[in-house]
Amino acid sequence: MLHRCVEIMLLGALGISIATLSSNAQASKPLARIGYVSANVAPAAPSFEAFRQGLQELGWIEGQNIALEWRSTAGQDELLPNLMTELLQHKVDVIVAGGPQATRAAKQATSTIPIIMIGGDPDPVAAGLIASLARPGGNLTGVATAPPELLRGKQLELLKEAVPGISRVAVLWDTSINTAELWRSIQEAARSLAVQIQRLDVADVNGLEGAFKASQGMGAEALLIMESPLFTLHRARIAELALDHRLPSMALFKRLAEAGCLMTYGPSEAALVRSAAAYVDKILKGAKPGDLPVELPAWFELVVNLKTAQALGLTLPTVLLFQADEVLR
Repeated sequence: MLHRCVEIMLLGALGISIATLSSNAQASKPLARIGYVSANVAPAAPSFEAFRQGLQELGWIEGQNIALEWRSTAGQDELLPNLMTELLQHKVDVIVAGGPQATRAAKQATSTIPIIMIGGDPDPVAAGLIASLARPGGNLTGVATAPPELLRGKQLELLKEAVPGISRVAVLWDTSINTAELWRSIQEAARSLAVQIQRLDVADVNGLEGAFKASQGMGAEALLIMESPLFTLHRARIAELALDHRLPSMALFKRLAEAGCLMTYGPSEAALVRSAAAYVDKILKGAKPGDLPVELPAWFELVVNLKTAQALGLTLPTVLLFQADEVLR
């Protein structure tokens, strides 16, 4: 009987030792390091929070099995090369790049570390970033933006629906990043809807007021805002200027409607970053980025700011409000 008790005690001690060793080994396992670069000015930005939550749902917990290296350009794309160098020095395992500029900078910085783009070029194949959407090859994959000819046409169509009879639309344009291909797609969409468009070129925040003054000279009746880190950072000022100049405005991401623009129509930012989290999960589990197909946005949302409509004296059609995924009051 005594012999049996000693045997049980020894087995118990052995079990505790094995469990302790296993626990220590798990605790000493290095954290997977994820670099995240965007134009957001704080790591508490909604898109970054959605990314963090997406990872948590997949079992990746900050401080337990991953470390997040967050970097912001704060709208200054000239900082990108240095930010990428920092991430390489931190020996990140994956780079998540928010937007076409960050994607290109990441691709230039490394050909080996996996890169996940969020809202990259609408045609990454033509841009020379990947071999094909189905099998991108190399170290880059992720979510591209929607084809611009479809997206811009829908935005202009919604503007005409909100303000029946408009024929002249100004386009707020960031000269540092918006491309000739994008302008051609907007021109094609405008022609199909019998809308005249004219660009309001802006190089920095100091050019915003002059651009809006120019909109008066061209007789603009509405405003289409191109996506740009500059415009995102100064969205509250843009919304204020649009209201001052009585311009119903349309932009891409919900954040601009929340800042006071009349409407936004485009991919859900939360859905985009959650897709990026899913890519990161697959790569950390051993998948190669070149084998993971590039996605196009699957979810588009229309957000309407009713308070702004009232300030502009607009009575929005009921059918438009029924189409909206969200109405801000």
